Order: sequence, then C-alpha cells, then structure tokens
Amino acid sequence: MDNSKALKGKWILVVDDEEDILQMIYELLDMCKIDTASSYEDAKVLLEKNRYHAAILDIMGVRGYDLLDIATRRDIPALMLTAHALTKEDLKKSAERGAAFYAPKDEISNIALYLADVLEARAKKQNSWTKWYERLSGFCDRRFGKNWKDQDPDFWDDLIKY
Repeated sequence: MDNSKALKGKWILVVDDEEDILQMIYELLDMCKIDTASSYEDAKVLLEKNRYHAAILDIMGVRGYDLLDIATRRDIPALMLTAHALTKEDLKKSAERGAAFYAPKDEISNIALYLADVLEARAKKQNSWTKWYERLSGFCDRRFGKNWKDQDPDFWDDLIKY
C-alpha cells in the first residue's frame, strides 16, 4: 500500500505533550493536513469542534484515555502512541476503550503505515486490530514475553480476528 496516496489530504489531530514528537509526526505525515495539541484542554476543544479522519493520541501527559473517549463518541478512529504506558494492561485498556491501534513511540517512524492501516480498515469496514497484530505482535512478544495474551486469551482472540 502506498501510504502517501492513502493519507493524502486526510485531516489528522496529533496530541502529545512533547513538542519534538509533534514536530516529528508533522514531518512524517506531511501528506496530511495536521492539527496539533500539546495539552488535554486544547485537544478536547479541537476534537469536539472538528471532524478529523483520525487522531493520534499520546496516553501520558495529555489524558489520552479521556481524549480517546471523546474521539470514540465522535466516531474518530484513534491511534494510541506511547512510551511510558507501554504495558499489556494499557494495550488492553486502549482496545477496550475504543482505540483503533496502539503503537510504541519506538515505532514512530512507521506512523504513516499504521495510520494508513487504520484508515484502510475503516474504509473497508474491517478490524484494524488484525493488521495491528500482524505488524506489532512480535514487538509485544519481545516486550511482554511470548505468553502475553495468555491471561485473557478470549479477549485477544476476539480482538484480532478477521
């Protein structure tokens, strides 16, 4: 899939309390129209006012889960991006609360690919978590251990099914 073509002209909200992360994503997604916010308050106003194609939300520092709730209510797919909330519990919480994707900041260079996955799945009315599993299950295996899904296998099997 050509990420630039799939993302060209899409309106994306990027929320992070780190200016360098906002700038990096802005540059990586230069084919998109980007709004940025570095606080919960600013992001909340933007999410409630605009109809974004997607939102990229940091979890820590900007009340990412509260923003996820707003995005979900407004039917805006959200990709959770995190460095500090990189746990299997936060991964599950993100999925349960309606996130379309969950990515570690270590993988930020692939943000266009992940965002394209989310938007493609949405357009085709498919499950974005299936593509997430293809792309990031190996990362999770290394980070959380090979058996990271074993505490709740039914949840994970339901989440990533085609």
